[in-house]
Amino acid sequence: MSTKEPFFYGGQAVIEGVLMRGRTTYAVAVRRPDGEIQVKREPLKSVVYTSRFWKLPFLRGLAGLWEMLHLGMSALTYSANVQAAGEEIELSPRAIGATIGIAVALGLLLFLGLPLLAAGLLGRGHSALRFTLIEGMVRIALLLLYLYAISLAPDVRRVFQYHGAEHKTINAFENEVTLDVSGIRTQSMLHPRCGTGFLLAVMVVSVFVFSLAGRPSLLLLVLSRLLLIPLIASVAYEGIRFAGRHRRNRIVRVLVIPLLATQRLTTREPDDRQIEVALAAFRAARQEEEEAAA
Repeated sequence: MSTKEPFFYGGQAVIEGVLMRGRTTYAVAVRRPDGEIQVKREPLKSVVYTSRFWKLPFLRGLAGLWEMLHLGMSALTYSANVQAAGEEIELSPRAIGATIGIAVALGLLLFLGLPLLAAGLLGRGHSALRFTLIEGMVRIALLLLYLYAISLAPDVRRVFQYHGAEHKTINAFENEVTLDVSGIRTQSMLHPRCGTGFLLAVMVVSVFVFSLAGRPSLLLLVLSRLLLIPLIASVAYEGIRFAGRHRRNRIVRVLVIPLLATQRLTTREPDDRQIEVALAAFRAARQEEEEAAA
């Protein structure tokens, strides 16, 4: 019997479309303004995707973060170009780097700076453990509040519908349901291997990891939060993979309830046209596997 781990397909929602990542190829399907579906399919050439080194436990978590940034930004730019109806949106590597840099800086300010400030005010005079717990609870509350706030925007709601279509499509494949619109429609919008659940897992793991660092001086406190991010992300990623691999286990099903509940903020029920887009992306990402199996 083979002990080889099954491959986990994944994806992201973009503007009026869906990105799907296969074993050796990724594909982006986008609904054009004229109603047609346009698909872009390219091989995964970077060493992050091809080297066995980056598939090792814990290291693959860092590779997953790079994948979310690299493929996500590429797919988002492509979808924006499709919606621009031929007016190319040129993004140089410098512009992409600046965009990511600004996003990271704002993320650190919101999810690192504010929780530390709140913990410093509310946890003054208390133990390091209480300080870390307050910091963690504030960070989780900010994440949930942020996700809820952006979900109120109509354009973001449509992206969240495509997010739901992406999950439904992958669920249909993993549950061996017929891969057509009617079969995919019956599936859940929630999935244990989701970026939203991953963010919550990172927040929870950070409470345990940061508690080990104690409560040093302010400079060391900030440095510990920054330097421990890769470790925390790797541990959270392995937890998400474990949950996905054992999603039918009763204990796992209970443990992932908070992760799935959080996804209700970032997924919405898709319509059939949005499911068609997700299915087109999934089939394009799996083209080589389907040809080999034929």
